[in-house]
Amino acid sequence: MSLLKLWQGAAGLLLVALAGCTQQQQSPQQIREKTAEATAEAKNDAKAVVEGVKEGWGSSKAVDVNSASRDQVMALPGMSATAADRVIAGRPYDRVDGLLTRHIILKSEYDRISGQITVHK
Repeated sequence: MSLLKLWQGAAGLLLVALAGCTQQQQSPQQIREKTAEATAEAKNDAKAVVEGVKEGWGSSKAVDVNSASRDQVMALPGMSATAADRVIAGRPYDRVDGLLTRHIILKSEYDRISGQITVHK
């Protein structure tokens, strides 16, 4: 599920509230039932969003600096387009710390990404 679903659930709650204002007088029981339905849907959508975020965090894989695309390299924390271009131009690397020892990136940049990169030969 996405944030779109969450917004749709919120929109559903709003419609239920507006329907109560614009239609003929509904009984308290009808209002409770519609509110319960909308709340249950919003709750399910919120759970789906949380699960999607957890899945996204848990599925992070190390970026192989020898084969990653420019966009993948740029997705690393603090990586600029210029630094990504230097990483790609300096290929191939024998070790992850080759980015540092060969002066491809600064130590501060390396410290931010060292746990998120790998080298496959």
